[in-house]
Amino acid sequence: MSQFSSEDEAELQTLLRELLKSVKDRISGAPSVECAEEILLHLEETDKNFHNYEFVKYLREYVESSLGAVIEEETENFTRVDSHAVGTGQDSLVHAVTKRTRESTQYKQMMQTLKQTMMVVVESLINKFEEDQLKKEEMDRKIQHEQSSNHYTDNCSDSDSSFNQSYAFIKHEQLQVIAEKLDPGRPREVRWEALQSLCYAPPSDVLSCESWTGLRRNLSAALTDPDPELSDKVLQFFAKTFSSSPLNVTKDIYASIAKSLEAHFLYHKLSFPSGSTSIDANRPDLARLLKQMRLMNDFQKEVTTFWIRHPEKYMEEIIENTLSLLALHSEQGMSSPGSEKSLEPIHLISLLDIKATWFKKWMHGYYSRTVVLRLLERKYKSLIVNALQQCIYYFDSCDSVREETLEIIHSLEHQQIGPARRTLYTSKELEFVYFVHSLCVLGRLVMYTNGRKLFPIKVKKRRDPVALTDLVVILISIMYQHPKPSCGETTHADSLSPTHLVMEVLRTLCDRTECAVECLYQIPVIETLLAPVITLLKGKLPKLNSLESALTHIADMLARIATTERGLSLLLYDRNLVSAEGESISAAHVVVQFTQRLLAKELHVFSELEISTAVSGAFIFVCRQMYNTCEGLQVLRPYSLHECIAKAWRTTSSMSERVPTPVPGAPPVLASQELQSVVAWEEMLLDNLLNFAATPKGLLLLQQTGAINECVTYMFSRFTKKLQVSRCEKFGYGVMVTQVAATAPGIVALQSSGFVQTIVVELWSALECGREDVRVVHPKSTPMDPIDRSCLKSFLSLVNLLSSPHAVWELLGHRALPNKTEYNLREMATSVLDLIDRLIIINSDAKIHSLFNYEQSHTFGLRLLSVLCCNLDSFLLLESQYNLTELLLEGQRDNVTEPPSGEGEFIIDGLSVERNHILVRICAVGGPSERRLPPRGLQKGSDPYPWPMVSTYPLPKYYILDMPKTLRSKQESEISAFLASSKETERDASWMDDCRRQFCKIMATKSNTLTGYVLADLLERVVLHLSSSSTDCFFPPAEYKVVDHSVKTRSLSSVEQLGVGISLRYGKFLKLLREDSEQDLCLLLKHCQEFLSQQRVKVTSELSYFQGGYPGHDWFASTVFLLMHGDVGRSLSLLLRFSRLLPSAFLWPPRLHSSVHLPIEIAQSGIHPIYSCTAHYVEMLLKAEVPLVFSAFRMSGFTPSQICIQWLGQCFWNYLDWPEICHYVATCVIMGPDYQVYMCVSALRHLQQDILQHTQTQDLQVFLKEEPIHGFRVSNYLEYMEGLECNYRSMVLSDMRSILPRSS
Repeated sequence: MSQFSSEDEAELQTLLRELLKSVKDRISGAPSVECAEEILLHLEETDKNFHNYEFVKYLREYVESSLGAVIEEETENFTRVDSHAVGTGQDSLVHAVTKRTRESTQYKQMMQTLKQTMMVVVESLINKFEEDQLKKEEMDRKIQHEQSSNHYTDNCSDSDSSFNQSYAFIKHEQLQVIAEKLDPGRPREVRWEALQSLCYAPPSDVLSCESWTGLRRNLSAALTDPDPELSDKVLQFFAKTFSSSPLNVTKDIYASIAKSLEAHFLYHKLSFPSGSTSIDANRPDLARLLKQMRLMNDFQKEVTTFWIRHPEKYMEEIIENTLSLLALHSEQGMSSPGSEKSLEPIHLISLLDIKATWFKKWMHGYYSRTVVLRLLERKYKSLIVNALQQCIYYFDSCDSVREETLEIIHSLEHQQIGPARRTLYTSKELEFVYFVHSLCVLGRLVMYTNGRKLFPIKVKKRRDPVALTDLVVILISIMYQHPKPSCGETTHADSLSPTHLVMEVLRTLCDRTECAVECLYQIPVIETLLAPVITLLKGKLPKLNSLESALTHIADMLARIATTERGLSLLLYDRNLVSAEGESISAAHVVVQFTQRLLAKELHVFSELEISTAVSGAFIFVCRQMYNTCEGLQVLRPYSLHECIAKAWRTTSSMSERVPTPVPGAPPVLASQELQSVVAWEEMLLDNLLNFAATPKGLLLLQQTGAINECVTYMFSRFTKKLQVSRCEKFGYGVMVTQVAATAPGIVALQSSGFVQTIVVELWSALECGREDVRVVHPKSTPMDPIDRSCLKSFLSLVNLLSSPHAVWELLGHRALPNKTEYNLREMATSVLDLIDRLIIINSDAKIHSLFNYEQSHTFGLRLLSVLCCNLDSFLLLESQYNLTELLLEGQRDNVTEPPSGEGEFIIDGLSVERNHILVRICAVGGPSERRLPPRGLQKGSDPYPWPMVSTYPLPKYYILDMPKTLRSKQESEISAFLASSKETERDASWMDDCRRQFCKIMATKSNTLTGYVLADLLERVVLHLSSSSTDCFFPPAEYKVVDHSVKTRSLSSVEQLGVGISLRYGKFLKLLREDSEQDLCLLLKHCQEFLSQQRVKVTSELSYFQGGYPGHDWFASTVFLLMHGDVGRSLSLLLRFSRLLPSAFLWPPRLHSSVHLPIEIAQSGIHPIYSCTAHYVEMLLKAEVPLVFSAFRMSGFTPSQICIQWLGQCFWNYLDWPEICHYVATCVIMGPDYQVYMCVSALRHLQQDILQHTQTQDLQVFLKEEPIHGFRVSNYLEYMEGLECNYRSMVLSDMRSILPRSS
């Protein structure tokens, strides 16, 4: 097919004509010939139907027939020379074959033939086009002549496509003639013919002609012509020009329309309808104005998409023309309804764009918003003044118009439905659409800083300028007065209701912090929101048109305010509201009192009204936004809201349980819809109860309601569906799960709900099963990290779950390993015990063979074990039950080569390195400068792991650091001198103050001298002084006779014996104990057990926490034993006296275990005051003092309370050096027990940079548990703690004292 026949040329001509028809819209819209050429050249890139055109198919067949043989030959030549498989070299092969083909003779011959043929085809098409065009012009002249004698009507619409006209090229001389014919002095027929010709011409030719300036002037004159046909034809041309011209031209056209409208409104006053009269949109003069305004409005909404690509002066010109037009306002505009008013441009644009979409789009981008706000401030502020005046006018007339508002909204909703379009608008409808438009403009304006700077605004009939707060109060009042919306689904009418519009504005302000602070977080706004609530609390009905709707919206706004720190503080602490009793109280108190009344159904004014549970739920949600924070719970706790909600839940639950099984033929007790509402209300109450678990003290309150199991089950059901905690909560249930898992009853509830099993199964699936039912196109990469990214989330979930020793005691206590002889490969782990058995205690070949990824899975298990062992009580339980140490040592011994002679060498692999790290961690005791832990990684070089491998105990000396020598100096003698000189004044009330001053002085000057016997003497004297004072004694005296032979018969549990071993190793390392101190320490622990057992109540519970005595080791007693250098007499005497003081409740965990001194409900709760009080205030102070750290915990799903109860439970062992542990104990005893809270806050503040860094790397939990607190010294933070004492002592210490009734 190298040559084209005449038939081929005719076929090509037909195909090319079809192609050009298909792309006519693209070409005709091009502003120039060059642009049209570019469109055709890039048609393949821009037209998805390119390869479906017959012309393209024809050319493809021609190329294949001409060059197919050449391409095949060249391809064979290349593949014969280079026999590599087609892979990465495929592109180079294609390029090479293409190059050789284009250089061939066949290609050149084909291109020459194709060019010659196409030139003939195109020339033939052009000739035929000119002939057709001459015929078309002749026909057009005949049609125009016929139509000129008839009445012409053109239903012009700017929404018509500007591309549905036929275009013809036009010369500049012709445009000059058209411009002259459009002169206003010419006859109407001449101007009409000129406009007709102009509409057929391409806008690009018209706009680029030399006579455009004069033409535009004449078009503007025609736009204002009384003849509607002429003005409509001009609008038609303008509409086409808007859609196909650049901004530098369309801005002039836009200005022409705006100036035309402005002149019309200035010199032709249109009367505003009054009374029952209406305006008719079909009235010729009004219809013309509406069409022009609609074209402007459509351009306003579209221009924002492209004006940023043009100079700012173009945009500024458009904005100024618009604001100048809309700012036209007569003096009678806001006068009383009886006076004569004029119809203004703002009324028309309100009809066309009722929600001010144009203004919202202009304000969205900074580029245009800056210009709009600058012009509003300097020249057109009256536009905003009028909008504000309209809102005030609507508010003032609410009483008279509210009955008609629904009718107006309903009529506006149906104004464009059906062929018979509404054209009549009453004065009230015009006022309402203007109000809606004004409200939308103001709502958008106050979103931005410079928009808010326009306030306060002076308006008529108001003495004082209207401030932002005044505006918000007016909007809320409008919401109160609007009638109740119609029932059913939300419609367009509902979206136009004042209530909906006001709430939309207020919600938008709530979502923007700066807006909320300036507009909403103000006392007058809160007073306005709560005024109906206070009225109801007084037993009166407020003047609200729809009580239920208004209350729901009030609750919604209060809940949104309570989600931010500033808003919550305003609700909790600003006592500017007057309660029903006449007291000055904060908003939080009003809300919680009202909520209590709602739940108890004690509001008598509601007895005649049917108020749904949705109102109660909405106000509970407001309370929830407060009580799920520590500071909010502090304020609301006296109201016992948890009991009110629990009582309502039990009542509702009993109702849903009493519904009998439906019997055929019998009438249903509850309708299906009613039953659904009961179930929904029950779930809502459970959900709100659950949120008490967001804080440590709240979790205690939840446990006391007896609904913790049901709440956790409900949480699990939402967790599995991956639902949000609430609409205001950014994070999921991670933090709440961690909080719940920190306590014995909480972890048991998680276990019974199925949560623990789900976590374990999810982990096992990721670790062992891999991705099921997925086609392996790209095989899974070999994990390079000890814990693969796919398992990291499950690993962290397990760490959070097992962080507390309570979780380990409840899930693993007294449970033996399965240790099966055979494991099925399909058998999945479903409990934490299974994980311990399958991943950690791998003591048989059956367990090894049951794992698909043995090394990876075992490494995962060892990493989990390492984190668990960081908690000494958890380690003691695991060691006592499963003999971990021996298992790890045996694993190390098995990892040695067996040479023919001599000793074998350790095989260095991931498992041996991990085991080595754990063995050193669990054997060596001490702070950051007292022990050395081997790293988990290898280093470069000939010796990748130079650290000693552990296969037997004791540890190599490399891991035990030398103790720094204690210097005795003048400061030590000073404290000794103080103790010696104050013996006579020791019983004076001022002695303790002197002691504190002396202690602070020594800590500030040289704290490293405050150790050893001097510190022991100081503690003895302080405890003796405090315990001798009836005012300082907190617990009642307990008789205890120290008789050694009676307690020697007691036996220590295996956990306690292991704890004794650890304590002895640490004491000997510190050179504080002798080699024969074991018996003395055991005797001290037995005395403590005997003493404390006499002060315990018998608790009937299935919790392991209550089986026997205190389940962990007494680390505080061991610390005192070391402080006293192994003197059992001094240690016991100190502990017995110390037990009468308040600090003993928090420093000595076994002291209040099931204690008779606690209220029975707290003693039976299984939640220790260290958690519910100390940890609670740590979180509260951390949020206020170190907010970045608090936020980091929230994002990580971990809680400060978890790490704090670990630090405090083991008295900072392994986290601080011994001198700092001594200073911690001394500080809390001498300065007060609240210093325990300040100590934890200081430690977390010290770790701030590390915490933020590890939040980013998603291993915060592991870091805090495994790493000691490097560089922390109590003396460096004592001044900071004193500052915290000044701010928080009254609250923290009083709450610590409230752990038991004073009557005890």
